Amino acid sequence: MKRQLKIALIIAAIAIAAASLVVSHYLVRDLENEERARMEIWAEAMHTLNTADENADLNLVLKVLEQNHNIPVIVTDDNGEVQISRNIDLSSITKGSDSIATLKKMAANMEVQKRVIKVQIGENDFLKVCYDDSLLLTRLEYYPYIQLAVVMLFIIIAIFALLTSKRAEQNKVWVGLSKETAHQLGTPISSLMAWTEILRENYPDDELIPEMDKDVKRLQLIADRFSKIGSAPEIQDVELGELLEHVVEYMNRRTSQKVEITYSTPEIKVQVNPQLFEWVFENLCKNAVDAMEGKGSIHISAHADEHLTIIDVADTGKGITSPNLQDVFNPGYTTKKRGWGLGLSLAKRIVEEYHNGKIYVLNSEKGKGTTFRIELHFSRKTKKNRKHLQIDDNTI
Repeated sequence: MKRQLKIALIIAAIAIAAASLVVSHYLVRDLENEERARMEIWAEAMHTLNTADENADLNLVLKVLEQNHNIPVIVTDDNGEVQISRNIDLSSITKGSDSIATLKKMAANMEVQKRVIKVQIGENDFLKVCYDDSLLLTRLEYYPYIQLAVVMLFIIIAIFALLTSKRAEQNKVWVGLSKETAHQLGTPISSLMAWTEILRENYPDDELIPEMDKDVKRLQLIADRFSKIGSAPEIQDVELGELLEHVVEYMNRRTSQKVEITYSTPEIKVQVNPQLFEWVFENLCKNAVDAMEGKGSIHISAHADEHLTIIDVADTGKGITSPNLQDVFNPGYTTKKRGWGLGLSLAKRIVEEYHNGKIYVLNSEKGKGTTFRIELHFSRKTKKNRKHLQIDDNTI
């Protein structure tokens, strides 16, 4: 719906711009015809002046000739020699240049543009009245384009300001929601930690208590992640393979056995916040599992040079249709019946805003799968390490 509205607004803007240009075109054409008519009258006055006898009253003719204050005119004879000129600015001509040669060249250009009126002054003699657009007409020709440029600049600035304001507001919502979530989780997590310690003291041999302790620590990690949203995270040199191990260990207990995760990566140290970046991979893996409907494979591969680490997360899911490729990272976008559509949006924020990296859909084919790519700067590569992992059967 939002995309359709944007397209409609763009079409409306184009239509308004086109209508403005069409109206301006007709105005310019009408003014050109009016100036042509005025020059025909002026040329007729020149004819009268050159063919009048000594008894003719030339007051009206001279008045007509003198009233042209804005249309540039150059009058030449049938050999192209300049006779007179009017409303021609010669101040721009370089000192020492031949002004007559310049006027002849200008007259020739006017004639090429068919802005010339021939005046018969004898049986075999004639004058050519060459004219150009007036300053008003020239300005009117360019004014619509200048106006549109100014309007477009204003619209771009307004859109940028609105998007910046909207983004700032979204950031406040994200930060506020994250901080409040971390705060609300803090108290029950503290209580659970205390109860776990009491249970461990009373039942030291119980096998379930260590598992409960792992889940409590997991909750503490989640609260810690939320608390980091909105503040500058602590960046560390982290082994990418170890980070992926932690992610797989967590997914190992929560995903169907029919889902297989593999990764192929050199020993790369990346500069990230490990808690937040594990969250990125978890969201990508969960999104892939949902796309595969609990059956398929996920492969994570990575390579690096002195300046860039590239990590690809590929799945064998149902793929993403082309119209939705631009929306997958938007908050609220989801294809599931249940879900908030925040996982990929959160992953994008963590990668791009907190780690100055880049995440995008590298490719996606319907029915075959999707590959997400993460690009990180300032990484180092050493020797290659390859591992193969499989996870067992629990549902997210």
